Amino acid sequence: MQSPTLSVVILTYNERLHIRRCIERVRPVATEIFVVDCHSTDGTQEIARDLGATVVEHDWPGNQAAQFNWALDNLPLTGDWVLRLDADEYLDAATLRDLPAFLAGQPETVAGVTLRLGRVFLGRPMRHGLGTIRLTRLFRRDRGRCEGKLMDEHIAVRGETVDFAGTFVDHNLNDLSWWTRKHDGYALREAVDLLLANDATAKKQFYRRLPMFWRAAVYFVYRYVVRLGFLDGREGFLWHFLQGWWYRTLVDAKVLELHKCLKLTGGGKPSLSALRDLLKEKGIHLPDEA
Repeated sequence: MQSPTLSVVILTYNERLHIRRCIERVRPVATEIFVVDCHSTDGTQEIARDLGATVVEHDWPGNQAAQFNWALDNLPLTGDWVLRLDADEYLDAATLRDLPAFLAGQPETVAGVTLRLGRVFLGRPMRHGLGTIRLTRLFRRDRGRCEGKLMDEHIAVRGETVDFAGTFVDHNLNDLSWWTRKHDGYALREAVDLLLANDATAKKQFYRRLPMFWRAAVYFVYRYVVRLGFLDGREGFLWHFLQGWWYRTLVDAKVLELHKCLKLTGGGKPSLSALRDLLKEKGIHLPDEA
């Protein structure tokens, strides 16, 4: 059985803390590794090059989806399959062991592969509270694109998608001050998606219909109590409180702020041109597909 080839694409900006781990954990299965960097100033590029990755600099286009699609359109990818990873993510040992044989056994009708998302917070794996989350991170070259969203953008593939038992782990090593600043930026992007109702999944639509601010509290109780998030100890409490309640409350606050800035009433949608102008002032590019 011929082994499939795999191109790995990693988007970076000042990821010195993570890039070595990311590359070393994917190198056993990668045919080639491309790092698309947005002019890092912490030496990310040098570390990646020393580990054998090809580093390409590209200006930030305003959102993750546009940067990744630029990579698909412009990098000299040769792999049969493409794997998307963030710098603070890595493949676990079982995935590295089983992935080549799994890909080799897939028929041409299969264009995408989902992996299970694992999370580590403050050094502890989060095993409860959210259930199994699967994301399409692997796809056949030229048969996948990143959807045009500001947050939680996914890979859309042309063809069948199958599940793989492997896991990619989201394990950021920065401190909580960094985490809260990062999520403050995320909150505005997610607020825009909520304002535009830019997600067709039933869960997101149900959440959007719940009363603002109250829904964040309900979501925390669901995760921490109903889905047994408390079993992950002190780190679990902080994870579910910060990511499930504090962050969601901040998103609602940003939604309210956008309503006031754009003078919206009655829950109506904003003018896209007015929203684009407002976001541009904040350094955010609204995808053309929005």
